Amino acid sequence: MSEYGASVAWHLQPGTPFEYEQFNRDHEWTFAGGEVVQASASPEYYGCSNRVNPDEAVIAATASCHMLTFLSIAAKQGLTVLSYIDQPAGTVEKSGDGHMAITRIVLRPRVVFDGEEPDGPALEKLHASAHRNCFVANSLKAEIRIEPA
Repeated sequence: MSEYGASVAWHLQPGTPFEYEQFNRDHEWTFAGGEVVQASASPEYYGCSNRVNPDEAVIAATASCHMLTFLSIAAKQGLTVLSYIDQPAGTVEKSGDGHMAITRIVLRPRVVFDGEEPDGPALEKLHASAHRNCFVANSLKAEIRIEPA
C-alpha cells in the first residue's frame, strides 16, 4: 500500500468580498517534492485560464498514469518506446445521477517504437492492459476511451 498527499492552499485576498461571482479562485497545490502548481477553477466557474484547474488535472493524471503503465508493460515485453505523446480530452457534463462530473476521457496516444512496431491488434492489447492496470483509471467513474493515433 502507498499513500500520497499534497497541500492545497487558498486565502481570501484582503479587501475583497467573499461573494460567489467575485471571490478569487486562485490557489496553490504543493507536493511532497516541493513542486508548486498554480491552480484555479475553470474559467466557466470564475477561475483563471492561465492556471491548471482540477478537471484538467484529473484528465492529465489519467493520461499520465496510462502512459506510465503502457511504458512499463512495453519494457517488460522487450519493446523499446522512443516517444509517447498524448493529447487527452475530457467532457464535463451532468452525469446520470444529475451531478456535474467528468463523464468521459478520451486518450489519443501516439507511440513511436524503435525497431519492429507492434501491429494494430498487438498495440490495442498493450493499451488494453495499460488501461486495466492504471491506478487512476481504476479510481474513476468516467468512461475512458483509448483512440491510438
